[in-house]
Amino acid sequence: MNEIILVYITNPNSEHAEKVSKHLIEKRLAACTNVYQINSMFHWKGDVENEGEYVVIAKTTPERADDVEKAVAEVHEYEVPCILRISAHANDSYYKWIQEEVK
Repeated sequence: MNEIILVYITNPNSEHAEKVSKHLIEKRLAACTNVYQINSMFHWKGDVENEGEYVVIAKTTPERADDVEKAVAEVHEYEVPCILRISAHANDSYYKWIQEEVK
């Protein structure tokens, strides 16, 4: 079925997003990460916030998704970090590459 997991993680700035990405890659919990600049609007402690953030999308296996979540929690600055798992289907060659990279 070639299922992979995309882990969507919001970060306060590009430096923090890079720190999270590097942590996951060095621990071989993610085969690859992408970083995107976004704008987020949300309620926080009684106010409506409109903040610039950076999203890390980490590509991993279903078996390592719990480990990814724990590793992000170890280094994340947010009081309530956004760590979302999204199931995806990968083409054969990409699936095999992720399997090889994520030990």
